[in-house]
Amino acid sequence: MMTLTQLEYVLAVDRYRHFGRAAKACFVTQPTLSMQLHKLEEDLGIVLFDRSKKPILPTPSGKAVIEQARSVITEMKKLEMLTKPTGLEVSGEYKLAVIPTLSPYVIPLFLENFSKKCPKVKFQIEELQTQQILQALEQDDIDAGLLVTPLGVDHLDEQVLFYEPFDLYLNPKHELAKKTKITEEDLDGSDLWLLNEGHCFRSQMIRICSLGKKNSVLKNVQFESGNLETLKRLVEMNGGYTLLPRLATYKLPATSRALVRQIAAPVPSREVSLVVRRLNLKKPVLDALKAEILSAVPAELSREKTKKMEVVKIKV
Repeated sequence: MMTLTQLEYVLAVDRYRHFGRAAKACFVTQPTLSMQLHKLEEDLGIVLFDRSKKPILPTPSGKAVIEQARSVITEMKKLEMLTKPTGLEVSGEYKLAVIPTLSPYVIPLFLENFSKKCPKVKFQIEELQTQQILQALEQDDIDAGLLVTPLGVDHLDEQVLFYEPFDLYLNPKHELAKKTKITEEDLDGSDLWLLNEGHCFRSQMIRICSLGKKNSVLKNVQFESGNLETLKRLVEMNGGYTLLPRLATYKLPATSRALVRQIAAPVPSREVSLVVRRLNLKKPVLDALKAEILSAVPAELSREKTKKMEVVKIKV
């Protein structure tokens, strides 16, 4: 007879695409997990995973079973939540994923206070790109994502936290350094240092700077970084400019602050949200997390969209 444990093993193998790592995540030995999956396959009369592939991949029949198994496990979690007392203390395991262009600037603002105020929450945070977060939410591997919206995904609930302006960070010898405020018309992308593919902030950079072709500060060098700190160093040492979210400018030393220019209204900005599945099984923790982030984020960052800002779309 099929068991919930077997279904959890199926989901683990689908997530890790490796029997050893899946077994470790389920706190069982690999032979135990393999035996249970083999038994399930025999009972169902189908092969769930193609073991000849590396990494292991679901078979066409296996994909259908995996999708249904995910629904069954989700409904079981919902039943477990319904049996808990209402009033609901803030406790339990909670997994949050954050995009790289937010995590170094937002997490330090709220993490310590959240930890002290919610000591019964086992809080896990990881840094992932937007597409990885969406996949993790889809597979129920995380409880929430802190990322840039709007995403336009029907089964996800986007809870907007704040709007963050973009600023220009430029080399002191750049011609735009003479200006105190920059307009979008000033930004043709010819001297722009970019983040690499996969970062939603990259697509926003391209939209703001109207970048229509590959450009390079150093004409025989094409470089894209996965880190805003690297882009800042390149601007300082090699020229050109990049864009920074406002939070990334707050802790800059005075010499670096002098390289920051604000952009004239309508100010290009990003919408930052907590994103969860619409079937939210851990609302008390989510509400506590949201409240703590909002209390920690500088008041300068608007909680509401205004006519003075232009929310830059992202490519999902």
